[in-house]
Amino acid sequence: MHNPVSSRALLGSLLLGASLAMPALAEADLYVAVGKNNESQTSLKLELDREYSLAQWQPGLSLRLAGGVLLLPGDESDDNAALIVTPAFRYTFADTATQPFVEAGVGGALFLDTRYEGRNLSTAFQFEDRIAAGLHVGRGEVALAFTHYSNADIKKPNNGLDMVTLGYRHPL
Repeated sequence: MHNPVSSRALLGSLLLGASLAMPALAEADLYVAVGKNNESQTSLKLELDREYSLAQWQPGLSLRLAGGVLLLPGDESDDNAALIVTPAFRYTFADTATQPFVEAGVGGALFLDTRYEGRNLSTAFQFEDRIAAGLHVGRGEVALAFTHYSNADIKKPNNGLDMVTLGYRHPL
C-alpha cells in the first residue's frame, strides 16, 4: 500500500527526525551522496555525521556515526524514503596528502513503505550494509560507496535494494 505523502512534508519530517537523533549536532559534518540503485533510479542520501578516533586501539582507526534520510524517487508516484542510521569503522592511511580511507559498517533503515518500484521489501525495517573508499579533498572528502538494504530474511520475500553512490562530506 502506497502512502500519499507530499515530498516536502516527507523531507521535512525525515530531516527533523534525523537531526533530533544526532548527538552533538554542532560538531557534525554534512554528507550528501547521489547514486543509482538496482531499480535504475537515482538515489539521494543526506546525513549528518561525526567521526570518533579509535587511535588508542589502532592508529588510523575511527568510528563514523551518521544519521539522516535516504530519498528514493520512483516512477509514477512509486517513491519511497527511509530514516537511516549508519555506523561504520574507518581506516585512514596516514602520511599522504589525500589521506585515503576505507570503511565498512552495518546500520539500519526505516522505510516509509515496504514497496519500491514493484520491489517487495516485506518489512519497513531493513539492515544497511555499507562499504566505501574515499579521499580527503580540501576541507572535505569524497567517497564511492556500495550499500545493500535487506531484512536479513526476517520475513519473506527478502527483495533487498542495492545502490552505488558518490558522496561528499563537508565539515559544518
